[in-house]
Amino acid sequence: MLIANRGEIAVRVIRACKELGIKTVAVYSELDQDALHVRLADEAYALGGETAAESYLNTDKILGIIETSKADAVHPGYGFFSENADFARSITDRGVKFVGPPPEAIEVMGDKISARAAAEKVGVSGVPGNTDFLSESAEVVAFGNEHGWPVAIKAAFGGGGRGMKVVNSAEEAADALESAQREATAYFGRDECYVERYLTNPRHIEIQVIFDEHGNGVYLGTRDCSAQRRHQKLIEEAPAFGLSDEIVAAMGADAVKVGAGSNYTNAGTVEFLYQDGEYFYLEMNTRLQVEHPVTEIVADVDLVALQLQIAAGAVLPFTQDDVTISGHAIEVRINAEDPAGGAFLPSPGPIDHLIVPSGYGVRWDGGYEAGDVVSQFYDNLIGKLICWGPDRATAIERTLRALAEFEIVGVKTTIPADVLIIDHDDFRAGTHSTKWVESSLDLSSTDGPIEASSGPGIEKENKIRRVVDVEVDGKLFNVAVWVPEAASGGAKAKRKSQAASGGSGDVVVPMQGTVVKVNVEVGDEVSSGDTVLVLEAMKMENNISADASGKVTSVNVAVGDSVAGGDIVVTIE
Repeated sequence: MLIANRGEIAVRVIRACKELGIKTVAVYSELDQDALHVRLADEAYALGGETAAESYLNTDKILGIIETSKADAVHPGYGFFSENADFARSITDRGVKFVGPPPEAIEVMGDKISARAAAEKVGVSGVPGNTDFLSESAEVVAFGNEHGWPVAIKAAFGGGGRGMKVVNSAEEAADALESAQREATAYFGRDECYVERYLTNPRHIEIQVIFDEHGNGVYLGTRDCSAQRRHQKLIEEAPAFGLSDEIVAAMGADAVKVGAGSNYTNAGTVEFLYQDGEYFYLEMNTRLQVEHPVTEIVADVDLVALQLQIAAGAVLPFTQDDVTISGHAIEVRINAEDPAGGAFLPSPGPIDHLIVPSGYGVRWDGGYEAGDVVSQFYDNLIGKLICWGPDRATAIERTLRALAEFEIVGVKTTIPADVLIIDHDDFRAGTHSTKWVESSLDLSSTDGPIEASSGPGIEKENKIRRVVDVEVDGKLFNVAVWVPEAASGGAKAKRKSQAASGGSGDVVVPMQGTVVKVNVEVGDEVSSGDTVLVLEAMKMENNISADASGKVTSVNVAVGDSVAGGDIVVTIE
């Protein structure tokens, strides 16, 4: 099994394969040569490059490794190529099994426009929206004027909140569309977007489905994923709380209808928005979800093992009547982000110290260990903490206990925000919605510096790639080796890191990243709070704002430049 992914999900698949006696093949970028998934796999092959486009989204390189490794099957994980029909087809055309649905189902559901049409064909209704890809911002304006503001621009071939922008007025439409298209291209390799009505106070409800290749399909209960920021999930629960049995049964039946109507096989998730007693079909994710462990725990099923067995031709070992939900599970995503002030700014860097909690009902699915580095070029999910209890109240208390035991030093994480969310009266009462974190939660108490390691920790020496000639039994080979930086005859150039005080006119970036847009030129007049450039870090775009009003006297970066946290990018007098 070749795992065409990295991080936590690659580790999860590798472990499932080992339990089933399946040999594993990892792939890795230059930055991931020592990553946990590489260390755990039976074999590992270099993709080259640093960014996702240069490595994990390099189709030709991955196809070459499939041939070289003689892999029988490919598991795509989530993100990257997991919902790319062309990639799936390129796998199956080679006689290699793609662990997921057939390319035709990915095409239907991967394009959110055709997915909407497919759902409507089987009698499942979605949120009002258009049925064409956006070509210009005027189409967004026309839709908003007709259906009311705000509206949501979404990546047609995406998911997970990537490439999604909420537009509150006609004046925001052009910039929002441009930003959504950039994010969609960076994360999914395609920039097509569409627009739909944006519900103001919904809950995000998911139905986990799984279909075998013999026409059998079931749903495995519900999940609530309403605790979100930037339209990306922080906390997930199973089952969704406070829904009537009738609503759950109707949602489940609709989810199975949507999958069956597209000849779906393997694991997938059908998403709904629920508000005021009504639910609307949102989309179908044709892959394993990040939050699949909460379903595994309450339904007592190993979804990854089922994926592999179904891909091998097995019949689904149970029917809908056999599915039972026991207790309550909560998953907390631990991301390398600084939640201070609700900004959730990326916080890449080395993990100096890491101790994860344990105990009854506690599970950790991680992609990093102490000494590993969270890179700015990839998603910032460090891992997932999953806690089970016989009821929701117990699951909440167990999760808070486990979070209190969690120790991580070197990067800031979302843990302080997670604690505030889970311990909040609104969350305990189940009255929160997808807007609650950003509109109602006070995150001022999460301010604070990144802690320095108080113990010895684990320090990894920087390495540099070198190409050298070696002889083996008299035959000359040209090979690449990784050598310690200190022994390489040189050192990497240091980036400047100048901190500037707020309001000084020196605009400082708060994290590592890549400049994707510069909004000002020397001589421009700006006001405090104006966006001077857009920085991409960990596949998220971040607006960098002027800290003072005045005239721009220098612009120190251009589109495509990499910057480090603390760099001065613009100066204002």
